[in-house]
Amino acid sequence: MSYLPTQRLSMKKRRFPAKKLLLSCLGCLFVGLSQQAWAVEPLSVSGNKIYAGDTVKSFAGNSLFWSNNEWGGEKFYRADIVKMLRDDWHSSIVRASMGIQEDGGYLDDPAGNKAKVITVVDAAIENDMYVIIDWHSHHAEDNVAEAVSFFREMAQKYGDSPNVIYEIYNEPLQISWDHVIKPYAEKVIAAIREFDPDNLIVVGTPSWSQDVDTASFNPINGTNIAYTLHFYAGTHGQYLRDKALTAMNNGIALFVTEWGTINADGDGGVNEAETNIWVNFMKEHDLSNANWALNDKAEGASTYYPDTMNLTPSGKKVKSIIENWPYQLGNNTPQTCAGVNVYPNWTRRAWENGPYNHSDSGDYMVYQNKLYQANWYTTSTPGSDNSWTLTGACTN
Repeated sequence: MSYLPTQRLSMKKRRFPAKKLLLSCLGCLFVGLSQQAWAVEPLSVSGNKIYAGDTVKSFAGNSLFWSNNEWGGEKFYRADIVKMLRDDWHSSIVRASMGIQEDGGYLDDPAGNKAKVITVVDAAIENDMYVIIDWHSHHAEDNVAEAVSFFREMAQKYGDSPNVIYEIYNEPLQISWDHVIKPYAEKVIAAIREFDPDNLIVVGTPSWSQDVDTASFNPINGTNIAYTLHFYAGTHGQYLRDKALTAMNNGIALFVTEWGTINADGDGGVNEAETNIWVNFMKEHDLSNANWALNDKAEGASTYYPDTMNLTPSGKKVKSIIENWPYQLGNNTPQTCAGVNVYPNWTRRAWENGPYNHSDSGDYMVYQNKLYQANWYTTSTPGSDNSWTLTGACTN
């Protein structure tokens, strides 16, 4: 639980942000729309779901380790690492975990830690990925002014980029949601919304971001706000999934900004059974997620063995999960769609000479000028659920 440790130009969104198009001239509108398919879709919250564009989707990726100076994980805060995650892992999300109060963190070295975060954010935008700017703290309420100032600056810098997600409090401890966490969050959210009216904001919840049910009984009044759920498969089981279900049933959206295959202390072996249950749970409920941690520390949670780029057992497991996540940011390559069935002209029959009424694994279908591939037997509208993967925008 983030325990304390013992080149494509993105001008399409930054110069022609989709959220500002209505304020542009018709000519600029045409240009902006023609480029939309080449960048990430804006994220928004409706009820207990997070939408990418006009469709509920979930994405998977990696969380970097604490950014703190001389803690070891800071060496991964590099543009080439972000590009490697996009190209090799097919990661859709990268999380920059900026340590705050501890030695070598933001309070000790604001400029140095902020520079690391900016490197990761700029690289993610360049590679058409989502990126989480994480105020990685267990005591954020102790430094409200610093958090407000930092996120106001980030919102001014990145408010036009739909790639950016603000995580304003990583893991509160066992403190009051009503009297401590929520008031803190409302101050920081107000600062962000001065400059960025609509990018996704994720708010930490009590007990190391596990008591999402508590937050759901008194949610924050605002738009595009989700709530943080963290789990470690070796420690957290069905009781935590029940908390998540309660929260979602109460109408709030969740985002798993951090999870592990191992124990909550960051060590131990991969718990295969519980990891698989959690992964299926996240897929079933469209929960985007970032795995802890892209690092080479000598512990079970690390992606790599010390001083190497060789995958640990957890690294191998997580890479397979991310590579095979139902939703990918694979819509950057234009697709030729000539001759492909257009929804609702199905590709398969249920029996010989019967009507065409479904698609099966590997089948392609065009919907709203986009090319989708079926992940398994499906009768749903392409792009409406995890049975489809978007492969690109049609060029013809």
